[in-house]
Amino acid sequence: MSVSVHLQQPLAERLRPRNLGEVIGQQHLIGEGLALRLAFESGQPHSCILWGPPGVGKTTIARLMADAFDAQFISISAVLGGVKDIREAVEKAQAALEGLQPQRTIVFVDEVHRFNKSQQDAFLPHVESGLFTFIGATTENPSFEVNSALLSRAAVYVLQALNEDDLKQIVQRALEIGAIAPLEADAAQRLIAYADGDARRLLNTLETLAVAAQREKLESISDAWLLKVLGERMRRYDKGGEQFYDTISALHKSVRGSDPDAALYWFTRMLDGGADPRYMARRLIRMAAEDIGLADPRALRLALDAAEVYERLGSPEGELALAECVIYLAVAAKSNAVYKAFNEAKAWVKKDGTRPVPMHLRNAPTQLMKSLDYGQGYRYAHDEEGGFAAGENYLPEGMPAPDFYRPVHRGLELKIAEKMASLNELNQAKATKK
Repeated sequence: MSVSVHLQQPLAERLRPRNLGEVIGQQHLIGEGLALRLAFESGQPHSCILWGPPGVGKTTIARLMADAFDAQFISISAVLGGVKDIREAVEKAQAALEGLQPQRTIVFVDEVHRFNKSQQDAFLPHVESGLFTFIGATTENPSFEVNSALLSRAAVYVLQALNEDDLKQIVQRALEIGAIAPLEADAAQRLIAYADGDARRLLNTLETLAVAAQREKLESISDAWLLKVLGERMRRYDKGGEQFYDTISALHKSVRGSDPDAALYWFTRMLDGGADPRYMARRLIRMAAEDIGLADPRALRLALDAAEVYERLGSPEGELALAECVIYLAVAAKSNAVYKAFNEAKAWVKKDGTRPVPMHLRNAPTQLMKSLDYGQGYRYAHDEEGGFAAGENYLPEGMPAPDFYRPVHRGLELKIAEKMASLNELNQAKATKK
């Protein structure tokens, strides 16, 4: 390859790992004896989903997997591609398999969580038949975002954001090949903080700096010059002391603390810092369920509506609906009673044995079951006074009343607490009569 052609290559391509040993980061998967390395060494490709934040090596690992198995590599974007692209991939896979020198095919689907139904219908049969090996890449939790049929046929590997040492290695490699002028210590540190675990962002920024430094014939890059060149970008993404998860934590705690101004401030800060509004919407839904709960059930519905509005309108108009939700959640009555009750119930079930369902609560769809007393003695609540079968027991025999759910004295849960107290009185009165 000539020097001129080489220099025209993007920096990301020039530094792209050629084998598994050159991959930076993800040692929890590709270290000796670990899951993904063993998959490489097995000689047998298998369908998998690579889940992790942007710029952590998902595409690179997929390409290396194709190289390791001497397989044809076909890349499809779930956003830009369609059924036509999948059909073309199928034809190429068949041709490779039926050629004079049969070759396996790996089909890489970027942003697989965006696969629509028609794409899935066209894709799945060929994954099932083994015509090609499927590798998906996603930044979203595949448990929620990927079709269950596709998910069941693929192993999920969780990739992590690159740490500071990983990013330093990338900078060092760029320096070693002369892609950029030497960086002063403060400038390098700021650049690594700005990248925030994203190798792609780091490489793109290095390339921008390299061009600007070459134009100005700089022998080294200072922190001051870095800020001058990248100014606004650095302000928006500077992670020095204000990490992404710290900011979302501040937002969540401001909502929980019922401070609408603080909540709106942190929400706006996150948007200004480039946070994905869809991620913000998911966090608001979580806040509504975790911190407001039944004190104001409307909060969860409003959070879901705000997320839907954003999907329909996009930025910036849809962000107003999210801001409306932020303020509502902040001023709403708070309760974590459901959250605590659920966790207590999970802990109880985990440590407790599998208690049999009482006979009167069992379903009796057949005559045999009825003859075995399934459902015998069950009191149909609708036929009882007030629609409540006072004194009835709905827990397994011998299990003490666990008292998981304890409503707070705020919002709607005030009324719920009153209702539970009155029902308890009826139960006690029934027990006294017995």
